[in-house]
Amino acid sequence: QVQLVESGGGSVQAGGSLRLSCAVSGYTYRRNYMGWFRQAPGKEREGVAIIEIIGGRTYYVDSVKGRFTISQDNTKNTVYLQMNSLKPEDTAMYYCAAGWRGVGSPLTSPEYNYWGQGTQVTVSS
Repeated sequence: QVQLVESGGGSVQAGGSLRLSCAVSGYTYRRNYMGWFRQAPGKEREGVAIIEIIGGRTYYVDSVKGRFTISQDNTKNTVYLQMNSLKPEDTAMYYCAAGWRGVGSPLTSPEYNYWGQGTQVTVSS
């Protein structure tokens, strides 16, 4: 059974940092892309950062470029999201996703086979 286990969310003041982790178990093939989406109350889910597992190519939504960094440790089947200079508008539930099956961009087309349970990130001003 495939499991994506997220950790690292929490509450922080504006300007602070958090590091999210997503560990994958039971899924060792066709793990083509992994990454993070977020959803704030009353808003649609949006792609935040995606990494191509084999090639390492990364994708970021414009609002986090220069502040967030996605990385991977394939020995641990884990993807990380380092979030610096956090802003109140980054407040959302963050979801890990794996196994893209969409068309177009893995950042803007959220057709992933597997999702984590979500971890809350709250940034206060």
